[in-house]
Parts: sequence; structure tokens; C-alpha cells
Amino acid sequence: MDNNNLARFLLTFFLGFIGSIIINHTSLKPEGFTSRSKAYFFLSIITCGIYGLVASICNLTFDPSKEKNIGYAKD
Repeated sequence: MDNNNLARFLLTFFLGFIGSIIINHTSLKPEGFTSRSKAYFFLSIITCGIYGLVASICNLTFDPSKEKNIGYAKD
């Protein structure tokens, strides 16, 4: 498991929206991708935190070769 994937998981799991912003502005941001901070915020509120949990788990399996990863968009 990649240490960056684990760090992204921990940040989004425990800090959610704030963790997503931190990822976007540090070396934890996957090259060529942007974290969808606003999506984390609004979808987590609408789904009572379920989206944040799913996105956090998906950070453990983040694959840069895919066009789409939950919570991330290609630059």
C-alpha cells in the first residue's frame, strides 16, 4: 500500500472537507488530479457522512492510471 494513499485516507476520514483541502495544497495531491473539495463537503452533508466514508476508503485504492477516482478529477 502506498503511504500517500494511507495519508489521504486518514485526512479525508478524520477531517473530511478540511482534509481534502489540505490534500489539494500539499504534496499528497496525486499528480495530474485535483481533489473535489466542494464535492466532499456537500455530498457528505447530503449523505450524512456516507460519501466521506466511501471517498476515504477509495483513497486507499487510488489508481492514477484510471480516468476517474472517487473524489478526484483529472486536471
